Amino acid sequence: MPARLANRTICIGPASASESYLNYKATITAALGTGADAVHPGYGFLAESPELAEACAAEGITFVGPSAEQIRLMGNKLQARMLARECEVPVLPGSEKVHTYEEAAVLAEQIGLPVMLKAAAGGGGRGMKIVNDYKEMRQMFAAASAEARTAFGDDTLYLERFIPNARHIEVQLLGDRFDNVIHLGERDCSLQRRHQKVIEEAPAPNISDARRAEIHHAAVTLARNIHYENAGTVEFIFDQDAQTFYFLEMNTRIQVEHPVSEMITGIDLVQEQLRIAGGEALRFSQADVKIRGHSIECRITAELATEGFRPSPGRIASWCPPQGPNIRLDTHCYVGYTVPMFYDSMLGKLIVYGIDRAEAIERMRRALDQFSVTGIDTTLPFLRFVMGHPEFAAGKVTTHLIGDLIPQMLSQNAA
Repeated sequence: MPARLANRTICIGPASASESYLNYKATITAALGTGADAVHPGYGFLAESPELAEACAAEGITFVGPSAEQIRLMGNKLQARMLARECEVPVLPGSEKVHTYEEAAVLAEQIGLPVMLKAAAGGGGRGMKIVNDYKEMRQMFAAASAEARTAFGDDTLYLERFIPNARHIEVQLLGDRFDNVIHLGERDCSLQRRHQKVIEEAPAPNISDARRAEIHHAAVTLARNIHYENAGTVEFIFDQDAQTFYFLEMNTRIQVEHPVSEMITGIDLVQEQLRIAGGEALRFSQADVKIRGHSIECRITAELATEGFRPSPGRIASWCPPQGPNIRLDTHCYVGYTVPMFYDSMLGKLIVYGIDRAEAIERMRRALDQFSVTGIDTTLPFLRFVMGHPEFAAGKVTTHLIGDLIPQMLSQNAA
């Protein structure tokens, strides 16, 4: 779809992401060949490539994002943890980098099981493994290292305590080159499969105003400390039992779920990215940002949820999306489009807005019911199940809720 709509397209390589999308030199060559004066890297891993940011600067091309130095600083999860501690932002008990599974086992005993093995060089759920038993450490360490090496070219791992009853809360930020940093509220991204987000909403439900303000303050403090410029997100793990929060990571890019923040603030984040990259100061202060209503985003993917979210590439035979007030669909799909096996399986992002959470849920339920896709399996049936479930309606969202709901859906289908 983007290629069909563009005035000009340039092939940057074969289907393998490492040879095309993640090859920053191909992007620079394309930009120079077209005379582009700026590069917007989107919201994927390319956006967190310090090499691309440096190459843009070297060629006099504006990189729509933070500096290479800021990307490197926050892209290394161990360095980011150290910085958070220096800023007096709470961090989970954890370790420095670990070199062997034997070392990891010793550190895990000190931290206390369960623990999570994490890739130091990246995020997005890649290179993350939960270890519940010391007997699992060798296998999990090898798997996490291999996944991190494939995704980021760096197999360095570290440990963090795993919070079983956790929520994933993130704060949307904007910063300019004049040291102005503001937040646009928080999002709840707890509903995940394989540590990757499925449903996001803003504001986060069932959090006290006092705790919410503390989370916002921690995110802004961290960003101000590094003189952060452009759009970014500080992510936190929220312990549902203790009602405490811990720094998780900072994404030095705009994220897939940014539309829900746009819906509740009325601020176009991509437009602000471009203004900031053009050297402008933020046009509004923190006091100008007003949070109104509630927004929910569902990621529609070509996967079969009841079979472990098995990918379902293939040709789309019919595509009938919902329409109406306060319904937005960001997609690249159309009738006859072939979903490839090489990239992320996301078909689109369905976003709705309501005056409150109950209205947003009801609007999302109707929109999902109206959404019809044939030719491939999609997660639409599962998303409909979640939207109609009492646990979600009550705002009892945690990172393990999707895993709990899959057996219930299977049981309901069998009946």
